[in-house]
Amino acid sequence: MAKWDYDGPILEIDSLSISFFTRLREIPAVMDFSCVVQPGEAMGLVGESGCGKSTVALGVMQDLGVNGKVVGGSIKFKGRELTEMSDEELRDLRGSEIAMIYQEPMASLNPAMKIGKQLIEVPMIHEGASKKEAWDLALQVVADVGLPDPERIMKSFPHQLSGGQQQRIVIAMALMSKPSLLILDEPTTALDVTVEAGIVELVKELGKKYGTSMLFISHNLGLVLETCDRICVMYSGEAVETGSVADVFDKMQHPYTQALFRSIPLPGADKNARPLIAIPGNFPLPHERPPGCNFGPRCDYFEEGRCNAQDISMHTVPGDDRHATRCLKFQEIDWDEPPILSDKKEKSDMGDVVVKVDQLKKYYEIGGKGMFGGGQPRVVKANETLSFEAREGETLAIVGESGCGKSTFAKVLMGLETATEGQILIDNKSIQDIPIESRDTKTIADVQMVFQNPFDTLNPSMTVGRQIIRALEIFGVGKNTAERRDRMLQLLDLVKLPRAFANRMPRQLSGGQKQRVGIARAFAGDARIVVADEPVSALDVSVQAAVTDLLMEIQREHKTTLLFISHDLSIVRYLSDRVMVMYLGHVVELGTTAQVFSPPYHPYTEALLSAVPIADTKISKKRIVLEGDVPSAVNPPPGCPFQTRCRWKTRVDGNLCETEMPPMRALADGHQMKCHLSDKELSEMEPVIELAAE
Repeated sequence: MAKWDYDGPILEIDSLSISFFTRLREIPAVMDFSCVVQPGEAMGLVGESGCGKSTVALGVMQDLGVNGKVVGGSIKFKGRELTEMSDEELRDLRGSEIAMIYQEPMASLNPAMKIGKQLIEVPMIHEGASKKEAWDLALQVVADVGLPDPERIMKSFPHQLSGGQQQRIVIAMALMSKPSLLILDEPTTALDVTVEAGIVELVKELGKKYGTSMLFISHNLGLVLETCDRICVMYSGEAVETGSVADVFDKMQHPYTQALFRSIPLPGADKNARPLIAIPGNFPLPHERPPGCNFGPRCDYFEEGRCNAQDISMHTVPGDDRHATRCLKFQEIDWDEPPILSDKKEKSDMGDVVVKVDQLKKYYEIGGKGMFGGGQPRVVKANETLSFEAREGETLAIVGESGCGKSTFAKVLMGLETATEGQILIDNKSIQDIPIESRDTKTIADVQMVFQNPFDTLNPSMTVGRQIIRALEIFGVGKNTAERRDRMLQLLDLVKLPRAFANRMPRQLSGGQKQRVGIARAFAGDARIVVADEPVSALDVSVQAAVTDLLMEIQREHKTTLLFISHDLSIVRYLSDRVMVMYLGHVVELGTTAQVFSPPYHPYTEALLSAVPIADTKISKKRIVLEGDVPSAVNPPPGCPFQTRCRWKTRVDGNLCETEMPPMRALADGHQMKCHLSDKELSEMEPVIELAAE
């Protein structure tokens, strides 16, 4: 089908309502949703899980499944009504005029087909291109998305590529027919922050190059600031505020937008002096929405008899560029009034050293290259000579990309793996060689873990109360059932869950509530060391603030040592006392949070900081996009592990970086760094993140 020229908006959604029909009831997923995307414009759609962002995208694709139905309003693409098109017209449109990139790249790739074959299908089917033309075009697009050696990539299977490379191929596939509209549904959630930075840069460049309009769905406000021109904030099925990115970020006019920004760790937030403010209450389920304003029950400005009296429509904000809000009181609220802060928290005093790690190594041996394990076995060097210590009441953040060895270290500490060499001392007792089944009850109770995904860590067939009691039994807490039941109820109080939740099943809890149960279970035996492995990355931003705050509060009360594993440097900056940066099994930098977040940086830390999307228009940031992926731990590069991606390597005399492992050197006040750069070079480093000049 030939593409049609049209000089109006690419996408016009007007008063759209979408429902899903179950045997019991109609569930309204999206109500009265309107948005316009002009040619070449990028529109960001943000909001928490379940607010209807992806449903809007599927509505545009006309892919709502058997149960989903557009029950009101219209969706026009280049002036034509999509809901009235035949299946054949829609098939022609999808892939050629409208393309969609999903969250999980492997869901869009056929694992049994080589990349090249999958790419050339698009122009051959949609534009009738010959195989040769399609192959040449595919090579060009693979080069455009920044992949090295396009010929080799085209001849590879999907499993031979890293996650970031797979996502680039999915973007290449979407761009093959130069669509007018590209829909991106959380395209970087599964990727490392450094890879994400590269993908974001790529999407922006390609949008300009191909003149593509974009609908960018995300829950990450920083990403939307970096990629989009306009933004639409959704809450519980409705658009609550829309406008240019600058207007919505700096002159927000809806209480929910304001609450969202107050719950994310922007530079300047401080866990003691300026803690984050979590949004009270819970997100309403679709069939339990309140009358009037959906956000009413959680809103600081709610007015009984007015905000819940009737349905509220969008109101235009005078003076701004197409800025609108679904709030009756937006002109009465003083948006500049600072929030009422809860009591300023006292910084907890650090105690003695609880965990000491000395020259720890963890190697794995994997089979040879042959199909049946023939050939020489190879060694994966997951952790290389880790040395650090953590004190009572301290939060030590461990950061780095996937494959840097963070989780391997956590497994050795927990006793799920044993060390190859070196020592882990807890209260001067060596535990690195004792697997968990041989550890005494006290050691197991002392070292506990809060996992990344709360959905996978609870037993679905056991009540919440029973799961906590079981942990108490294992830790030998309480003399009898009655005592353990009392302690279980106290633990629910500790994590701020109603005691009635003891009788609930995990499926009846939200993600944030499940994570609280995981925390209660970790503290069942009065854990002294808690390893939190990405504990909030699977949660919505508003829930993240509450769970983070909870961990901090328990830490203050119990003097817990918290080892916080994360790739989100915004949250690390907010809550950690010290930061350890890992790369390919090595500690490359270690220091207080202030030291690590200001120059001199290790070149890898500098790139990590530059990659973090920050939802603040007042921040200016250096752009340092890392080329390439983390090398394999089976075959690490010679010399410095980071030298293959380092932009500072040319400043070092000779080929030191390529031949010699840098020593760990001491800078000021306990700040350590593994780098060959001279003191002079380090002293000339500039800050990556700065407040922009007014």
